[in-house]
Amino acid sequence: MGKILTLLDGSIYTSSVCDHAIWAAKRMDQPVELAHVLGHRQGGPSDLSGNIGLGARTKLMDELAQLDADRAKLGQLRGRAILEDSAERVSKAGVAVESKLRQGDLVAEIGVLSEDADLIIIGKRGEAADFARGHLGSNLERVVRSCNKPILVAARDYQKINRAVIAFDGGPSSLKAVDHIARSPMFEGIELHLLMVGADAVENHRTLDGAASLLKGAGYEVDIELVQGDPADEINSRIQDGGADMLVMGAYGHSRIRSLIIGSTTTEMIRRCGVSLVLFR
Repeated sequence: MGKILTLLDGSIYTSSVCDHAIWAAKRMDQPVELAHVLGHRQGGPSDLSGNIGLGARTKLMDELAQLDADRAKLGQLRGRAILEDSAERVSKAGVAVESKLRQGDLVAEIGVLSEDADLIIIGKRGEAADFARGHLGSNLERVVRSCNKPILVAARDYQKINRAVIAFDGGPSSLKAVDHIARSPMFEGIELHLLMVGADAVENHRTLDGAASLLKGAGYEVDIELVQGDPADEINSRIQDGGADMLVMGAYGHSRIRSLIIGSTTTEMIRRCGVSLVLFR
């Protein structure tokens, strides 16, 4: 039996992340594992010897070391409080839940924690969300790029999910998304809009029809659409016009270097989209 790994950082997205975990857990009949990862600066003392100039007094060194230790202790206490509050919220909803406080590099820790996970849930933005509304959480892209498990990126507020847009381009990650939806109970009963942004070509129609047939064969109600234009604009428009509650798409289909040069539809959609997303790599 798998689990739903739910990453918490104490931001204003924490409640939404927990509510999405409850939603997914009930649909997938799986337990939730809450995780809060302390960075090295938060979780333990650092070596301050290189930060003091020549002639510094030993007393100052001791005081700085104590300050660092106090900061680490505070980070651990805060992490436990976040986990306790979130575990109570999930447990009250009737979902089995465990909590883990870890220390180290976030991506490395997620790699270990997610080995037996079927879904990872994370908030769209971190603790500075109110101060940087146009920016994503500093760790979000790192997590998405490093994980091969489906990742649910929670919007700020949870809303009941009745209709989802699947951004489909025929590539490996979008094919993986369609196959996963066809097999997973997480999307049962949700109306699906399969959208491809590309040329009005026979091959695109054939690929789109094949994906729709797979979903319809699994019992889903699916409508399909092939449009031309800017992918981010068209996808965002369909979400707003169609009243979709979730976006499903492949993530970062090109290399990081290429994304830096021409931009990334994934990053743009996470930034602009007002609903939660499920990403596949």
